[in-house]
Amino acid sequence: MSEPNTRRVVITGLGVVSSIGIGVEPFTESIKAGRSGISPISSFDASGYDKRNAGEVKDFDPGAILERLDPENWGRSGQFAASAARLAVRDAHIDPELLSASNTGSAMGTASGEPRVMYGIAEQWSRSGGDEFGPGPVVSAPANRLAGAVNSELGLTGEAVTFGTACSASNYTLGYGYDLVRTGEADFFLAGGADSVSRYTHLGFSLIGIISEILRPFDSKRSGIVTAEGGVCILLEPLEHAVARGARIYAEVLGYGVNCDAKHMTQPDVPTITSCIQAAHASAGVKPQEIDYICAHGTGTPASDAAEVAAARAVFGDDVPPISSIKSMLGHTMGAASGLGAVICCKALEEGFLPPTATLRETDPELGPGIDFVPGVAKPANLNIVENHGFAFGGNNAITIFGRVK
Repeated sequence: MSEPNTRRVVITGLGVVSSIGIGVEPFTESIKAGRSGISPISSFDASGYDKRNAGEVKDFDPGAILERLDPENWGRSGQFAASAARLAVRDAHIDPELLSASNTGSAMGTASGEPRVMYGIAEQWSRSGGDEFGPGPVVSAPANRLAGAVNSELGLTGEAVTFGTACSASNYTLGYGYDLVRTGEADFFLAGGADSVSRYTHLGFSLIGIISEILRPFDSKRSGIVTAEGGVCILLEPLEHAVARGARIYAEVLGYGVNCDAKHMTQPDVPTITSCIQAAHASAGVKPQEIDYICAHGTGTPASDAAEVAAARAVFGDDVPPISSIKSMLGHTMGAASGLGAVICCKALEEGFLPPTATLRETDPELGPGIDFVPGVAKPANLNIVENHGFAFGGNNAITIFGRVK
C-alpha cells in the first residue's frame, strides 16, 4: 500500500468567546495579565448552593458577530460555537466564500451540549404538562447542533461532527481535523468546542463535591473547579496554501495522542496519562526535552492536579518544562477548555510568553520540587514546541502538540 498524502497542517485563525474577552486579542491580553473572569452567578438563581461563582461570558451579543444565523433559533452553546467560528475566519483573513466552495468541515467538542435549553424544556413541560409546548426548544436541544451551527453560519458543506468527550473534547476535534487536512480528505477544517454555564452543570459538580469559589491549580489550598462557559474555534489549513496566500501562521500542528483510562468515571490514571503524553510525542516526532511549555489540564482538584504532575514527571523526569493552567482565570469551560488552551499555546508561540497560573499562591509541596507553575502573570519565554493537555471524566485523554513553523 502506498503512503498516504501527508500535508503539513497549520493554524491560521483563532476565534474565542470567553469570560475574559471576546476575540483572540482581548483574550490573550487578559491571560497575560492574570485577569479573572470568575464572578457571582447571574444566569440562574444560585442562592441554594454553597459555592456561587462561575466564569460566565458577560455582554455577549451574538447578533453583533453572526452574519447568517438567527440567534433566536439556537441555544447559548450553539451561539458560542458559531460566533467563535466566525471570529476565527475573520482572524484568518481568508475569503469565507473560498471555505464554503471547498471541502471544509467542522468538529466541535462539548460536555453538556445545550443544558439551558434542556432545563427550559423540562421546566416548561412540568408547568404545562405538555400543553402549549412548541417545537422551538426541542429543535435547539441536540448536541450535534453545535457543529451544525458552525457549518450553517459559514455556509460549509463538509462534515459537521460533535464530539461528546467532555473536557478533552476540543483536543479530540483538533486531532480529528488535523488528520483530515493532513491526508487531503479536507481542504480546510474548523475545530473547537463550546459549553454554557447552567444549573444542571453546577448542580452535578456540586453533588460530587468538587466545586470551589476560587480555582487554584497546583496550590496547597486547592479544593476544586469553578464551572465556566465559552466557545472556541480554530482554523486548520495546509501549510502550502497558507504560505501562498500570505497568511499569518500561528503554529503548526505537529501531532496528537488520545487514549482512555477505562478504569474509573472520575479518578485519573497516571500510567494512562503518561502513555498519552508519550503517544503525542511519538505522533509529533519530538523528544521530551524539546517541549518548552505544557498548557495543563489543571482543574484545581487535588486528585487531577496530582495525577497530571505525576505523569509529567514520569515522562520528563527531573526536567519537567514550565507548566501552567489558564483555568485559574477562566474557570473550567468544559468542552471548550482544551481548545482555549490550544489558542493560548498558539499565542504563546507567536508572542513569546508563558501563560500564568494566576491564582497560585503556595505550591503544594506534595507535587514535588523543581517545576515552574508560572504563578501570577505571564513571563517572557522563547518557545518552539508546546504541549496542550485535555483530560475528561470517563478517562478520555487527549494531548496536542504545536510548534513554530520552520
